[in-house]
Amino acid sequence: MPDPVLLTVILNYKTADMTLRSVEAAKIAMEGIPGEIIVVDNDSQDGSFAAISTHVHDQGWDQDNRVRVIQSGHNGGFGAGNNVGMRAGLSDGTRPDYVYILNSDAFPAPDAIRILLEHLETTPETGFAGSYIFGDDEEPHLTSFRFPSVASEFESSINFGPVTRLFKNRIVPIPIPSETRTVDWLAGASLMIRQRVLDEIGLFDETFFLYFEETDLCLRAARAGYRTDYVRVSEVMHIGSVSTGMKNWNRVPTYWFDSRLYYFVKNHGAFYAACATCVHLTGGFLHWLRCLISRRRTGVPPHFLRTLAWHDLSACMRAPWRKRNPDAQARPVIGE
Repeated sequence: MPDPVLLTVILNYKTADMTLRSVEAAKIAMEGIPGEIIVVDNDSQDGSFAAISTHVHDQGWDQDNRVRVIQSGHNGGFGAGNNVGMRAGLSDGTRPDYVYILNSDAFPAPDAIRILLEHLETTPETGFAGSYIFGDDEEPHLTSFRFPSVASEFESSINFGPVTRLFKNRIVPIPIPSETRTVDWLAGASLMIRQRVLDEIGLFDETFFLYFEETDLCLRAARAGYRTDYVRVSEVMHIGSVSTGMKNWNRVPTYWFDSRLYYFVKNHGAFYAACATCVHLTGGFLHWLRCLISRRRTGVPPHFLRTLAWHDLSACMRAPWRKRNPDAQARPVIGE
């Protein structure tokens, strides 16, 4: 039986030097594994495409198309950019058995990719497998989660011990597992996907610009009967938020609110989405009131509740989910 073929997709946005480090780490981790690495420049417009292409050629990484560099043509966000790479597929037109999504600021250990591949090979019921992620300070990152719900919206916003204990099995972030286990969804910093699952459920929904796209993809897979597994022994260092600037947010950007609302409406309906927002606002107000009385900071970004209320109310009036890109969940075209 032939060895499984892997396509690794790395999305670059204005982080050429970091991306090249990621490519080098992935190339080492893919030694002995049939397949290719494809770097997608997501319309950086800062010379990234030329810089990455030149370095890849000068290092000889493009020999036998082991590493290729392409352009997305426009910045449609995280999911859309990765879709470009997945649709491009392997250079000879054949189909990979697995696709590996790796952030441009993530660096797999030499055995990390092989471990994920072997896990998927031995667990046919698993559609997605993700790694243990840690920062450059060696601190572990929360990357395994439960699906968001009305209960989790209330728990996260009220930030009150008795409520947290009541909804302990609905809290979205899962404490970092000490061993391999099945979870609801995983962050996309290091995520391997069975190609057959993508053929069945489609690629990333491109209506999401950033955030909730992995949540949505894993939910679609779960509804189709596939597991998502956190594989503890596959280790990847992730600097985090280099492209998005998330660490420097003073206010939550509009596209986060767009993605959150669209996720709930798409997967649970408009009424459920409205309930999720209402309980979040209620919990947030009660948290603010408690902090006001006790004279302590809320820990919530400035004007978050006001922005959430206004965003979702105005969105209900214009119903953006009715204007979805008809190709948002288009099936892969690899080999067609």
